Amino acid sequence: MSAPLEQYRFETVRFDLSLSENPFTPLPSVLRAVDDSLVQANRYPEFLPHRLPSIIADHIGVDPGQVVVGSGATGVAMQIMQTLPKPGARFVFATPTFDGYPIMSGMVGLRSQPVALDGHGRQDLWAMARMINADTGLVAVCRPHNPTGTVISASELKAFLCTVPATVPIILDEAYIEFLGAADALDAVELVRRHPNVLVLRTFSKAYGLAGLRIGYAFGAPALVRRVRRLQLPFGVQSAAVAAVTASYAAEAELGERILRITTEREVLRTALRRNGIRVPRSSANFLYLPGREVAPALARAGIVAKRYPDGSARIAVGDPVAGRAVLRALAARPSTGARPLRRDDSRVLSLTVRSEPSVARAPHR
Repeated sequence: MSAPLEQYRFETVRFDLSLSENPFTPLPSVLRAVDDSLVQANRYPEFLPHRLPSIIADHIGVDPGQVVVGSGATGVAMQIMQTLPKPGARFVFATPTFDGYPIMSGMVGLRSQPVALDGHGRQDLWAMARMINADTGLVAVCRPHNPTGTVISASELKAFLCTVPATVPIILDEAYIEFLGAADALDAVELVRRHPNVLVLRTFSKAYGLAGLRIGYAFGAPALVRRVRRLQLPFGVQSAAVAAVTASYAAEAELGERILRITTEREVLRTALRRNGIRVPRSSANFLYLPGREVAPALARAGIVAKRYPDGSARIAVGDPVAGRAVLRALAARPSTGARPLRRDDSRVLSLTVRSEPSVARAPHR
């Protein structure tokens, strides 16, 4: 049995890979735009946001009335959970998943209904469908999934949506959508047109590298968005967010280069880890899920903070080659677990915990 993580002490945190943050600072043009906007920092932003939803709506091809913005995807998810389901309703989601779902579910008075992942580390949509009943007030599906990075196919997702009653709102969490390969692309605008109970949730924290500005949004049917907007926080979206999003959209070519650097480093690291006997599932996000009871303790001993799980597994952000090499060194020195040689099916996640816990260093954010 692994020793408690708290047993391992180190002078400083060498790498904090716990929050799947972008390792790069914002793009130069975005930094300039934010810096210019601070000249007006003595002025209040819009009482209720209009400019930012319009900019986002124009970019993704929907009407401004279909977009709601907030303090990161977490803030928007909280608004959804406070406005759409009835108090005491059940909230169905896969587990493990984004920490915020079970945490905020308890905060707003919903009853969490976690559903275990399948043996491949994917969300079991049909098990989730069986859990939906008259008491269900909300469902969340992640694509790509957090923490495994696995992706449910577009056809499977569409079939699942057809099984969910139209009266049950669904969060399609696309926090990591920019890292998704072209082969897995999905027309989310068409999806919400066909399914008016679906809200697509996105963030500027991950690929865009703007986690500190707290910019998130959701889009869907106007009637659903109007309900979520009822809890829009006055003066809650800073003017710098408008400048940052505008500049980010204008710099998509540069953004694409950064995403390529991150995903390339992800594949290099995953390949090396698998050669070391760690059965890492294929990821379509900016993180890797590392199963194994000795993984989190080994990283902690090396001063690497990861998102850890009670069975010893961990999730680590990728993109920084120096951090990646440190991870490899830390795990090469981990105690032997008697692991067998790799087989062809080793992309499977054979054992996943049904309970996640926040990083030992910082609280979860999106």
